[in-house]
Amino acid sequence: MSAPNAPKKSRPSARKKARRLAVQALYQWQVAGGNLSAIETQFLENNDTRKIDTDYFHELLHKIPAVVDELDEKIDSFLDRKKEALGVVELAVLRIGTYELCHRIDIPYRVVINEGVELTKMFGAEESFRYINGVLDKVAKQTRQAELTSKK
Repeated sequence: MSAPNAPKKSRPSARKKARRLAVQALYQWQVAGGNLSAIETQFLENNDTRKIDTDYFHELLHKIPAVVDELDEKIDSFLDRKKEALGVVELAVLRIGTYELCHRIDIPYRVVINEGVELTKMFGAEESFRYINGVLDKVAKQTRQAELTSKK
């Protein structure tokens, strides 16, 4: 039996699809602003939700903007340029990955990094996945020290 506040289990493919939608929704929020609930409704109405972890999509879409300053502060220390010089997709992916590394320790750091790379390959600029991989790896080393040490 799981703890009352533990995140419910989700199929990896449903979680992957939730991240994919979250990148697109966060992109829209970053570019155009707007009400997060309206953005969420739009995305859920326009996609087949049977294969999407909608709870996880909701969490990413609402909790990332709520802690965006904290996430950006973590990310900024590992960038070799100003955050504003990043592509909007790359920033959305970094925020998702950093959120997961900091707030979802139930997700292994290697999964977080791999998902960030795959999302960037799908939506980001050519070869930007290498940069995302490097930044998320550095965030993981800072935030998941115990997990990294136990893997050695």
